[in-house]
Amino acid sequence: MYSGGIISNPEFNLGISGWSAFGHGAIEPRVSKMGNRFIAVRNRMQPQDSISQKVQLVKGNLYTFSAWVQVSSGSNETVAVVFQTHDGNFTRGGYTVAKHGCWSLIKGGITANYSGPVELLFECGNTSVEIWVDSVSLQPFTKQQWMSQQDLRIEKARKRRVRFRIAHGNRTGLEGAKVSIKQVRAGFPFGCGMNYHILESEGYREWFASRFPVTTFTNEMKWYSTEKQEGHENYTIPDAMVKFAKEHNISIRGHNIFWDNPKYQPEWVKNLTGDKLRVAAEQRINSVVSRYAGDLIHWDCVNENLHFRFYEDNLGENATAMYFGKTHSLDPKPIIFMNEYNTIEYSDDKAAGPVNFKKKIEEILSFPGNNEGLEAGIGVQGHFGSGQPNLAYMRASLDILATTGLPIWLTEVSVARDPNQAQHLEDVLREAYAHPAVQGIIMFAGPAAAGFNDTTLVDLSFNNTPSGDVVDKLIREWKSDVPGAGTDSEGFFETSLFYGEYEVSVTHPHTKNSYASSRIDVAKEKGEENEVLEKTFHLIREPARASSQVQEFSK
Repeated sequence: MYSGGIISNPEFNLGISGWSAFGHGAIEPRVSKMGNRFIAVRNRMQPQDSISQKVQLVKGNLYTFSAWVQVSSGSNETVAVVFQTHDGNFTRGGYTVAKHGCWSLIKGGITANYSGPVELLFECGNTSVEIWVDSVSLQPFTKQQWMSQQDLRIEKARKRRVRFRIAHGNRTGLEGAKVSIKQVRAGFPFGCGMNYHILESEGYREWFASRFPVTTFTNEMKWYSTEKQEGHENYTIPDAMVKFAKEHNISIRGHNIFWDNPKYQPEWVKNLTGDKLRVAAEQRINSVVSRYAGDLIHWDCVNENLHFRFYEDNLGENATAMYFGKTHSLDPKPIIFMNEYNTIEYSDDKAAGPVNFKKKIEEILSFPGNNEGLEAGIGVQGHFGSGQPNLAYMRASLDILATTGLPIWLTEVSVARDPNQAQHLEDVLREAYAHPAVQGIIMFAGPAAAGFNDTTLVDLSFNNTPSGDVVDKLIREWKSDVPGAGTDSEGFFETSLFYGEYEVSVTHPHTKNSYASSRIDVAKEKGEENEVLEKTFHLIREPARASSQVQEFSK
């Protein structure tokens, strides 16, 4: 990619020129039977014994990385790209699972927090295998270049051209008609988590309902909230929250049926094993999924099952897959999600990296019965720490997950407190919104009065924080309102609109009683490219009443 970017001799056409051995390994150029040149690292003693190249980074730049790797034997070896910084620390920029006989792509990246040299190298924990490397690329982008790319991606992924034609009753074009367009519902779900405090605060309810069309309850549907004592279920709070959401046309993600972390089981469940745990889990899933059947758009089924194994260790390796199928049988409407942290936000967490996430969700869907009508989704939580988020790694991770063809949601976005927290939140939200495979965003953020102390959007008086200003700005920016545009000599007006539902009104200054209005839906067509959406309005005057009707024809 990018002809190697700033990498010298990226395809090894000049042998090992520009490259050196890192650690104790020996490197040698090789040529495949098909004539392809690559470098092999043999006689490795440590995981980071590999090839390396020094490159110069510029503070604030984003660097996308890619390379093709293979190992000399085996079929399940994790290979990572690693950057050694000037202070001797190692930062991983991406992973893949490599095998012999097939080249595997590593895709990732870093964001430079200083200007100076770094050493690029590769890592594999199994020192008995050789690492083979080819087609290495490290491409720099300034922040402005990156943002320009985001804008282009947003224009392509989130908007559609719409051509309006305003005509007389005799179908001739009407020049000078004024077309006003107002978005009444966004097509992209950009929402926020809510908690039980919303039942206690009118200010919280008004703030939330005026902004967000979709939500997740942060804790209220979890098992430890609804059945604190065995056999004593209490859904009073989540029931009331569901009622509020439905009254305000707010869609709900169900979170969660089970949590694979042993720490977050109900106290009475923690010591259950075998059949006792199986019976309790069966009661739990039957209860919560049946209760909210038809009310939810998603379910997080077994939360964080890449990091933890409570149900796998006690009920068998296929526990998550079985519960995906069971959830679907109880309520076939919701998309059923895996939901994990550190998949896009932290490049050093190999357990939940995008390659492992992809492998796990594919295993779940291959389980007998799960390929028959079950729709699965990818939930990446997005809990970012302090400091500049690694947007290059985030984009690469989303690219890898997108190869599954499954819907991707950012499900719990938060950004740690930091002097530049608001800017970092905006960077993350824009990067997610710009990726065509992302179909929704939920933030785990909100009012100080509701206990959102990490990413606080409004203070105790419900006045915006800087992060709240960012959210309101993006809500405004990601909608299209046209106050009044004139048609040309043939009666046409064309514009680009964000996906969503719109109210369109048409007037003409020289045609009496010519007001008309209609609602239109601007949606993405199936396939890669959208055709221009055409809408025609015929202004027809009723002589007896001196009023007008509108007839709408859409192509």
